[in-house]
Amino acid sequence: MRQNSDCSNNNPPPVSFIEKLAASDAFNEMFREGMGLVEEAAAYLDVEGRSEAKVLSPVLGRAYAAESMRLTTRLMQIASWLLFQRAVNEGEMTRRQSVGNRRRVNLQQQELASRPELFQLLPQQLQELSLLSIRLQARIIHLDRLLYGGSGTARLPAEQQVSPVQAQLNQIREAFSA
Repeated sequence: MRQNSDCSNNNPPPVSFIEKLAASDAFNEMFREGMGLVEEAAAYLDVEGRSEAKVLSPVLGRAYAAESMRLTTRLMQIASWLLFQRAVNEGEMTRRQSVGNRRRVNLQQQELASRPELFQLLPQQLQELSLLSIRLQARIIHLDRLLYGGSGTARLPAEQQVSPVQAQLNQIREAFSA
């Protein structure tokens, strides 16, 4: 006669590698990188960038203004997401609580410029800051999708899941409903 073995009572809950990654030294490094990029861009745009923009042609001046606005918007989204995630990591809010705040952060991959041929003519440092911010944004979008999935709802921590099988079924349903 086989004994009924209940996984939830005999075995510890499965480890969420995504949750561990989001709270790891790798996240802390991403946080430092993101906040450093925000500071670097602000310093550039306030001083050197302002000087460089003044000597551009009217067409390039408008392209510079548009790209600097895209850069600033992208960096604000990055900083907001990183701060929300850090609050979750430090226990200031739960992952579920962060969902409402996360929805305010528009994490969508952006193009560099509406006219790539003009982007190549912009000051080198603006180009570099824009490229770095797009790469960091792509990494954050990837981590965000791993943590929250495509539905915008927080994934339950492992100890709140009905069972590992049920969790997999829920993820499959979520993938096909998106």
